[in-house]
Amino acid sequence: MREPVGLRKRGNPPTREPEIWTPDLLDKVAWRVKAANEPFRGVATSDGIRPGLFPLRDTGADVSKVYLAAEAYLAGLTEKQLAEGRFPMDDVSWRHWNNGARYFLRHGMLLEEFDDAGRERALAVIRESLSADGYRQTVDLMRLNLTIGELSDNTHGLNEWLYWFSLYGEPENGGPWGWQLDGHHVNINCVFVGDQMVLTPSFLGAEPVIAGSGKYAGTVAFRGEEALGHELFTQLDGRQRERAVVADTMPQELLVGAFRDNWELDPQGLRLAEMSLGQRDTALRLLGLYVNRAGDHHARVRMEEVLAHEGDTRFGWAGDPDGTFYYRFHSPVILVEFEHMAGVLFDNDYPSRRHIHTIVRTPNGNDFGVDLLRQHHERHHGPHMSRESHNSSKRRDK
Repeated sequence: MREPVGLRKRGNPPTREPEIWTPDLLDKVAWRVKAANEPFRGVATSDGIRPGLFPLRDTGADVSKVYLAAEAYLAGLTEKQLAEGRFPMDDVSWRHWNNGARYFLRHGMLLEEFDDAGRERALAVIRESLSADGYRQTVDLMRLNLTIGELSDNTHGLNEWLYWFSLYGEPENGGPWGWQLDGHHVNINCVFVGDQMVLTPSFLGAEPVIAGSGKYAGTVAFRGEEALGHELFTQLDGRQRERAVVADTMPQELLVGAFRDNWELDPQGLRLAEMSLGQRDTALRLLGLYVNRAGDHHARVRMEEVLAHEGDTRFGWAGDPDGTFYYRFHSPVILVEFEHMAGVLFDNDYPSRRHIHTIVRTPNGNDFGVDLLRQHHERHHGPHMSRESHNSSKRRDK
């Protein structure tokens, strides 16, 4: 990937930049830039990357609508917007996504700055990539960001359109391409290689998880992810719980969040193979909530990939099922984390069910579709060709 652009400000309203770049802020930028500039390996175990898990293949998915949506989005941009909101596939900005409400390292087009038609074209790309439930969840979390702004009297700094949309590659030429939606509590990376899709890293969160008032009163988030996680752990018997518990206390934050693309994590917890049929059914329904954020065909392909490694899939737990908790699924092809977090809006320094973070990653080198991209370029251009010379591939027939 390219060298990072230190304090990238493209598309950022000056009034939202910090008035003073303190040493602490500069420090926070510096370590993130350094982490993003490390050569990408991917989340792996202490044994290193396990190769051969993600074959390049045709899945039969109809990707014509999402390609058309991407082309319509690009066609609606001005020259200046194209310069700000479009990137080559190997741009390091992929790895600059972050959950913070601050505005450093943001890039792409700010949805707030589009007119209604332009914003709808960007949202159409997202909508055509996700399932109806996945898109609804994304929109609900963006709306809950406005709820935060309403509760804190800061809708200028926290609202439903303070999200940056970036498009990568050249979908109009049929080569690998993708998009990123980046902002507070919604960070989604989506890559297409042929008709294959990778939807990770995907970080989704909310505080509060229920809008009790305001424009979007009644909006709720993560009810299923929380309830099924609780149900699964409470279904386990005493011996199974002992094997599932991976720590005495909950981690302070998700282990594989932003700027942890190369994190090392060994599998821990209870194997799905050690569960009863009923427990396994609950586990797969819970996993399905994360997998099924993708469009229907891609979700089916992804779940087949996950089930092929069911014997190597572990469920890990920390915390109190009657209070706040953390859980994760870890296999060679998927890593999911869920955690109740300490409050920011509510200013509580202890975890509560009012603040939730989740993340989904593809371990062993296929976050951002990197392993598929490697294979694509080796197949079509040879192993020594630049990733930027990929765009001569032909699009799938529509």
